[in-house]
Amino acid sequence: MAGMIPRLVSSCALGALLFAPVTVQAESTPDQRADKALAQMTLDEKIAMLHGNFGSILRRTNPDEKRIGAGHVPGVPRLGIPDLFESDGGLGVGNGGSLRPGDVATALPSALALGASFDPAIAYAGGAMIGAEARAKGFNVLLAGGINLTRDAWGGRNFEYFGEDALLSGVMGGESISGIQSNGIIATVKHFALNSQESGRYVLDARIGEGALRESDLFAFQIAIERGQPGSVMCAYNKVNGDWACENAFLLTDVLRRDWRYTGFVMSDWGGVHSTVKAANAGLDQQSGQELDKAVYFGPALKAAVEAGDVALPTIDAKVRRILRTMFASGIIDRPSPTTPQPIDYAAHGLVAQRAAEAGIVLLKNDRNTLPLARVAKRIVVIGGHADIGVLSGGGSSQVQAVSGSPLRVPIPNGPKNLSFIKTTYQGNAPLAAIRARLSQADVTYLDGADIAAAAAAAQGADAVLVFAEQWRTEALDIETLALSGNQDALIKAVAAANPRTTVVLQTGGAVLMPWLADVAAVVEAWYPGERGGEAIARILFGEVDASGRLPLSFPAHDRQQPRADIPGLANVKAAMIAEASKPPTKGATTIDISGGVQGFPVDYVEGADVGYRWFERVGEKPLFPFGHGLSYTRFAYSALKVTGGAKPTLAFTIRNVGQRAGTDVPQAYAAVAGADGKPIRRLVGFQRVALAPGESKRVTLTVDPRLIARFDTAQRKWKVQGGSTTFSIGTDAQTMVLNANGQIARSSLRP
Repeated sequence: MAGMIPRLVSSCALGALLFAPVTVQAESTPDQRADKALAQMTLDEKIAMLHGNFGSILRRTNPDEKRIGAGHVPGVPRLGIPDLFESDGGLGVGNGGSLRPGDVATALPSALALGASFDPAIAYAGGAMIGAEARAKGFNVLLAGGINLTRDAWGGRNFEYFGEDALLSGVMGGESISGIQSNGIIATVKHFALNSQESGRYVLDARIGEGALRESDLFAFQIAIERGQPGSVMCAYNKVNGDWACENAFLLTDVLRRDWRYTGFVMSDWGGVHSTVKAANAGLDQQSGQELDKAVYFGPALKAAVEAGDVALPTIDAKVRRILRTMFASGIIDRPSPTTPQPIDYAAHGLVAQRAAEAGIVLLKNDRNTLPLARVAKRIVVIGGHADIGVLSGGGSSQVQAVSGSPLRVPIPNGPKNLSFIKTTYQGNAPLAAIRARLSQADVTYLDGADIAAAAAAAQGADAVLVFAEQWRTEALDIETLALSGNQDALIKAVAAANPRTTVVLQTGGAVLMPWLADVAAVVEAWYPGERGGEAIARILFGEVDASGRLPLSFPAHDRQQPRADIPGLANVKAAMIAEASKPPTKGATTIDISGGVQGFPVDYVEGADVGYRWFERVGEKPLFPFGHGLSYTRFAYSALKVTGGAKPTLAFTIRNVGQRAGTDVPQAYAAVAGADGKPIRRLVGFQRVALAPGESKRVTLTVDPRLIARFDTAQRKWKVQGGSTTFSIGTDAQTMVLNANGQIARSSLRP
């Protein structure tokens, strides 16, 4: 299935315009061309490239401009340097606030769903698709590539990230970025770094040791940058170990440029800049969405700092050179995006989104072979989750106005003014319609679930019952409990008591609690399934494709299992939100205080590098469902593990489909590596998605990046592989190992 997706993308009507190779003049490199352009620029022209507005500001000077998005940075027309037209776009081309009235885009499933596919080809195809649409709409920068690890199960923005593991997140995020940039536009990687909490994100100080940071969140970014080569890195809102991320010299200069040798440019998140001189000298290149900052720090104030000698002119030149070089290297100068919207094959792109959703849907439980559903069923009851109108999507800047429509949009109740753009939004591909299409001769009844007694009564005697349960998450707000909202838990228990053939279909932005798990026959995690989510869910439920997703993050058994059971600073945030909501609007204000008056507070990441499944192993806790878990409609067997040691170990093993139908499995390789306390803890060191016909077998070989079995030595600034005998395992999830073997690993040191 995964192999179909690149062909679907490349068959789009945009054709060669979107997928032609990036061109650079044969006689000059991007660096040489950047130097030549820079030499001809005035100081004012240089400064103008280092700060940008909201895209909506363009309407004031050009009411007919179509390329209105999240941001705009002017170019240098006399030198042929185009403007940067920026769009939100992690899960599809954004149109927040309907800046482009009536403009729609293909909505991918959530990044967690993409991560759950464990398939780099799925991530690349999705990136290529949304990059194609961004270019067709005239944008040349896509604000994509969320790589933050899902450290806390309550994280409001977890749905925008690929999971809790650095390898999985880096690989999947890097492939998505690579796909986007295959269209000759610039993609970002974000939010650098430790933007793991949303409530209070503008003021919190994320605190963690350097070694642990290098081995976890920074490692995920490093892998993504190596694989995807993003043109820009977006720095985060929060502080990291005392310094704001966008003026953090350790992150932006020491790690990114010195150690990783990154050649792109650093842009701020919208509202993430706090100074002129410190930010400029620390490594920030471009202030974005300056209306959300307290001042235009990189405009006249930056020029004044240069003239005063507080920021050296060579520092300014280096910033502009990085931006220019990226523009030349990406192709946006030689092959500029169109100035007016171009045709888009939304039907083909919808199939890309559907295939991604299908690959990421996880079958968590399936007692008595309840699934797949039989087409001979005479009566099916579908309950709850607005399954009659569409599928749920996450809130915030990643929200997409889907081609399939938005039949229901609900504002945040009593929400603060700066979050008025966020709405609970359903995308219009209804699961109920897809289910009915497959059971044209059956009685398929829908109830909204508001009346629990009526739902339970309707469920009695049905051949199958499907309860759609949901949990909404959004940028800017974390969730206070992992429990399903409202009366959904009570609804599920009552329906399951009335009919044991009850399947729960979850649409969530992360982990949820399941007090009813033992009462239901099957559980399906569909995440936020995107543009064609209803169709994808139906295809899984009826077995038209195998259930092949695997959890990219652990599901705790209860709230208190997490390193931070309660959201740090939440009381502080709530009090400030109440106070802010009561304030009258400030007339004539040109900037917005997005902090909402919240006072800063620390967040200590006591788990260090042991995020997610590694934390559970470290403290001896058992999650409800472990990282990597997922069932199939067939069965697989693993055998003959062989470890070849040395400096770069390889693991080879055989996987066989021993069931009666075709299916897809995701074998995972783990290595036991000593942690900070000397205790070995398993780390994911490889994975591969494998599709097999009944009885078919395949020999799989995985090569282990030695950094995955190393510790980071902060004194020497090197990865250190201790060497010696190391245990490698092949498992079906982070807690279930099927094969084990030792290998002799070479002792080595690696550059950072």
